[in-house]
Amino acid sequence: MTDDLLDGPGDEVGRVLGTADATPLTFWTAVSPGSYLQLDDVVVTRRELPDREPVTIAGVVTQVRARHEGAQFDSDVFAIADGTLPAQVQEAAEITTTRVDPELYVPPTPGAVVHRAEGDARARALHFDRMERRIPMGMGRDGVPVYLNADFLDGTRGAHVSISGISGVATKTSFATFLLYSVFRSGVLGGDAVNAKALIFNVKGEDLLFLDHPNTRLDDATRAGYAQLGLAAGAFPDVRVYAPPRVGDSSGTPDVSSRLTGVDSFYWTLGEFCADRLLPYVFADADDERQQYTMVVHSVAAHLARYAQPADGGVSVDGVRLGSYADLVDHIVEQLNDDETRGDWAGSAVGLGTVNAFARRLIGSKKDLGRLIRGDLAARRPHSINTAESAQVTVVDLHNLPDRAQRFVVGVTLKSEFERKEKAGTAKPLLFVVLDELNKYAPREGSSPIKEVLLDIAERGRSLGVILVGAQQTASEVERRIVTNSAIRVVGRLDPAEASRPEYGFLPPAQRQRALLAKPGTMFVNQPDIPVPLCLEFPFPAWATRVSEAGRAPSETLRSITQAADPFAVVGSGNSDDDIPF
Repeated sequence: MTDDLLDGPGDEVGRVLGTADATPLTFWTAVSPGSYLQLDDVVVTRRELPDREPVTIAGVVTQVRARHEGAQFDSDVFAIADGTLPAQVQEAAEITTTRVDPELYVPPTPGAVVHRAEGDARARALHFDRMERRIPMGMGRDGVPVYLNADFLDGTRGAHVSISGISGVATKTSFATFLLYSVFRSGVLGGDAVNAKALIFNVKGEDLLFLDHPNTRLDDATRAGYAQLGLAAGAFPDVRVYAPPRVGDSSGTPDVSSRLTGVDSFYWTLGEFCADRLLPYVFADADDERQQYTMVVHSVAAHLARYAQPADGGVSVDGVRLGSYADLVDHIVEQLNDDETRGDWAGSAVGLGTVNAFARRLIGSKKDLGRLIRGDLAARRPHSINTAESAQVTVVDLHNLPDRAQRFVVGVTLKSEFERKEKAGTAKPLLFVVLDELNKYAPREGSSPIKEVLLDIAERGRSLGVILVGAQQTASEVERRIVTNSAIRVVGRLDPAEASRPEYGFLPPAQRQRALLAKPGTMFVNQPDIPVPLCLEFPFPAWATRVSEAGRAPSETLRSITQAADPFAVVGSGNSDDDIPF
């Protein structure tokens, strides 16, 4: 690179301050009369050197101050305002260096002219010129697009995104969906964008069930904002929605209220539950792994995998046909209470107290998981969440499920998706996993099957093309290795106590304080390419975020997978030879 970092800068805005120390990494600028600098502005200056080419130093404004020069006492401000005491108002801005060209780290000279960086000079100061593939993230404070280096998102040089902020104010999920939209629609993935997938877990309300519906509140100004980012404003074109069956509904009708079309039920048959050893995910709380009965969990799961046989939609274990999850639980508990069969199911070295603790926990799961683990619904009917056979964006609705059931669905779904990617053995096509409330599924303390899967994704997902976009209110309560492996860290509005935690050490002091005041839509994004987190605002969603905003959806998303496969299917049938009722 040459010293063209200063080519085409903007207006002169000040000079390097001589009353404060200037270092190669931070310095202060006195703001010229009639000019101003605000936080996040980008500036550039030059240092002349003897017998060498000049050094150009660019940086971002990280603090601004104003003071009366000539005042000695606090009360002097009144006399100065009345004109009885001479003084001058002087503003100064702290600059944190983002780029030095050539890389000769010398401080700028006091009195050197400082310019506002615009156009190509701004792009070079923020390293955008070094990004071969740029993902638009939103607008900077200067109204100019801000970019993310795709190499640190898709696994080329790094992967994973961690988004933190107060629930309902930080707009974490909104930013995650906008980032997905930008990745899929900006062209940064090239031909791979067609096959790239996204798996989104919807844990709050039904706001994410309308990603394929255009937003009726979209106006011309918002469309122009998308166009400035190089994006067309519109809904996600290819979306599939999965929801759990309604409680007590023998037909398996999806449990949603606002979206009535294009929704499929997901569930697991008893045969799949036994054969795939899913029992550990019933005990998915982090506290469970601290209990001794976890050895009983794995012993019972192995016994079911070995002896359970499919039988008319249910399973047969020890010659007993079981047609529901409650039947299976009761049978397991009965066998564990029998002195003759307990050893076969739990092992000979396990005490009765441990077995009883397992049994109590298992019995408590009947109410929560009964509608998800079924023996009365057709196994041939599409009921599995499989992103490879779904749309580009797969939304799994969990908001109507109790906490234990949510953990089960998240754990089993992530396990199956990660295993499928492992078997494929290739990073392409990419799979983006959006999971809110990450601190619940991967807490800092303890261990659980879900946490182990998420750790696997964080540590090995990059090589397999599985990208985790995790959101949480408190990054300080999330497993450290997951946060550490996230190349991109995003912060919205923060709680004051949370902002003081060391997990946010990448934020300069001024940005930590600003995070307490950030309005919805304002995010601070830290990426490896740029030494200072960038403040940005992302545009209003072009897709509906609630039923009241929803326009007409694409016709191909209005039919469920079951209807598309067989429009005459009897969705509640458990037998393959049922007649179609006319």
